[in-house]
Amino acid sequence: MPADLAVIGLGHLGLPLAQAAIAAGVDTVGYDTDPRPVAELAAGRSPVDGSLTASEIRRMLSGGFRPTTNPAELGRVRTAVICAPAPLGPDRTLDLTAVADAARALAARLRPHTTVLLESPVHPGTTEGVLRDLLEEGSGLRAGRDFHLAYSPGRLDPGNRVHGFAGTPKVIGGLTPACTESAAAFYGRLTDKVVRARGPREAETVKVLETNFRHVNIALVNEMAVLCHELGVDLWDVIRCAETKPFGFQAFRPGPGVGGHGVPVDTVGTHRPLRMVELATQVNERMPQYVIQRCTTLLNEHGKSARSARVLLLGVTYKPDIADREGSPADEIARRLMDLGAVVSYHDPLVPDWRVRDLPVPRADSLYEAAAHADLTVLLQHHRTYDLQGLAVKAQLLLDTRGATPAGAAHRL
Repeated sequence: MPADLAVIGLGHLGLPLAQAAIAAGVDTVGYDTDPRPVAELAAGRSPVDGSLTASEIRRMLSGGFRPTTNPAELGRVRTAVICAPAPLGPDRTLDLTAVADAARALAARLRPHTTVLLESPVHPGTTEGVLRDLLEEGSGLRAGRDFHLAYSPGRLDPGNRVHGFAGTPKVIGGLTPACTESAAAFYGRLTDKVVRARGPREAETVKVLETNFRHVNIALVNEMAVLCHELGVDLWDVIRCAETKPFGFQAFRPGPGVGGHGVPVDTVGTHRPLRMVELATQVNERMPQYVIQRCTTLLNEHGKSARSARVLLLGVTYKPDIADREGSPADEIARRLMDLGAVVSYHDPLVPDWRVRDLPVPRADSLYEAAAHADLTVLLQHHRTYDLQGLAVKAQLLLDTRGATPAGAAHRL
């Protein structure tokens, strides 16, 4: 059965897009070469931690969403959106293997007049370079003449209850003006506002800028956290005061590390490295070690050694109130504590099982009881269900890496 839309790649980018399309009445098929997410979705379960709930998946299925591994479905749609993952490779450039595989699968079945969109994070120039070449070679069609081609950066903030898909403007940049307008017509069905970039390179660079903006500013405030601790200055009070300025300042807050799917891009393809992003990455990657330093210092100040110390880690996801652990600093912090000989356990209402080095980490059933028993409790992620006032009373020693506890109730990063 033909569909209006094919979402290629059923991960953290593709699923919210498919959900928004179904909600807007767009007949949608979801394609993935991996049978696992397709099987999970067909059974009414989300294959991606922290993405959609089971009830949301069921609503999508009842609304007509069809997950499939059959590539023939790609030749029956008006619009195809590639949402394949593009993680950082060993050389810190984006690995476009999955994007290329998706392009080849689509190219073999691409029909004239189809609108092809790319949402995966890529280096500027990828849409009109790598993607265009693969589509033209595999289909015999010409982009901008036989089919429309455009780029639109994924901008969704997982777990954000204020800015959903419809309320987040979509940036688009087409290969030609006609490509841009075709993309605008599609996204205009799903979002309240469409922003037209000059072309694909500008739209691709929007993603680079937005992601790096986050990492650079987090790195700055992480460095401020270390400095303020050395100076005996309450950074959290500094941020509280600074964010009252109505212009020229945006508040960022430090933490034990930076997780998530939006990876910093410090080399833009074959072009020169972005030195500030390179430095920001180094700063942020040092934060788990700084947390360990603070842990050992606190234990020593209370007459205890890290060796054999009972350490309880609270919140092991990368973001509050979602189950996604992508890039969470909790894994590295747990490994470093184990290397010091600490006995590590954890509590997270969203993560029933957690493994580090392929070994299960004991999960605390009773939070207050576990905190009272632990020599040190470390808040790594502040889920809404945590009563931090009560936790501060129960814990023998509490290190808050998120600045979420009341002033004076715990040691803060």
